[in-house]
Amino acid sequence: MKALFIVTGRGLGGDSMIALNTMRAFEKRGIQCEVALDSSAVGTLFEKNGYDWHRISVPHAGGMSATKSSTFSAASKSLKAMFVARDLIKKLGVDFVVGVLGGGAVIASLAGKVSRKPTFSICLTPLDTRICPKLNQCYILPESEKFKWDVLPKNVKKTHYPLSDNIVEGNSDIALDKLRDYPNFDENKKTIVFSSGSSIFKGTIDAMNIVSSKSDEYNLVLVGLPLHEEYSDLIDEDRIIYLGYINWINHLFEYSDLMVLTDDGISIAEAITCKKPIVILARVKWGRYQNIAGVFKGAIIESEVKDVYENVQLAFKDYDDLQEKSIFYAKECLKASDTLVDDVLKKVNE
Repeated sequence: MKALFIVTGRGLGGDSMIALNTMRAFEKRGIQCEVALDSSAVGTLFEKNGYDWHRISVPHAGGMSATKSSTFSAASKSLKAMFVARDLIKKLGVDFVVGVLGGGAVIASLAGKVSRKPTFSICLTPLDTRICPKLNQCYILPESEKFKWDVLPKNVKKTHYPLSDNIVEGNSDIALDKLRDYPNFDENKKTIVFSSGSSIFKGTIDAMNIVSSKSDEYNLVLVGLPLHEEYSDLIDEDRIIYLGYINWINHLFEYSDLMVLTDDGISIAEAITCKKPIVILARVKWGRYQNIAGVFKGAIIESEVKDVYENVQLAFKDYDDLQEKSIFYAKECLKASDTLVDDVLKKVNE
């Protein structure tokens, strides 16, 4: 069998990582996977992992930050995008279609419907969770408000983030080896990793600088690339260890003692699998509040940026209790890919 993944975004960040991890889970079951991105995408993540990709139109309304005007703009482009995607579905002769988040989920739903192919959407935003269940089976991720509902609408199921198999293959010795290259790293100190995903938001830098100004007892490690060039000036590499964009995050998470993350994205699930306590920074990304602590109850401490130092101290104080809860949720996260794929293939074969 063959599947087409229609993915929102530029082919770089968390949206594409969700797609890539899910594709690999299907491939373990012998399913051939093709991927389509918007024509403006760069597709770096897929290319680095040996995948060619197809250029189509995937209008983007802005995800969790969509406005009325951006939604209207995306909607006005959707009809043409639907027919472009339909033509690709026919050309490739796929057996089913998977849409990944936002515009990817919506265009997959529309194109799959007119192509009369079984279609499945991985959803997150207010727009995709409203439109896609009317057309096909959907799987909602933890940031969606519906994830916290006890009773879900028709055609909606919950899923944790699909993760790569190698996330549990983290080797702390590899991370230690790499960190030793930085002159301000001290292996006798505890290590705290700060991340807001592939892009570094200002709130994450502010939080790290607050901790740095109040204590020198930790190795403070920053991961990602600044969202805006001027943010680079806020990073004090004399006081922190700035790694930039890395491909060994599983090793770094395994080595670290604590992680300070933003309240969305696949990084939280990846960190949970390492069974380490997490401090979540709320409202860092465009002022959004996701209440992820309400999903991973007891495993995460939620914090405003200004209170990060006090909550880091609290995390180390309650370390054993937080770690115990992390172990429970790690099991849920690690089986997410297989559970999702098994459910899709069951429905395809009905």
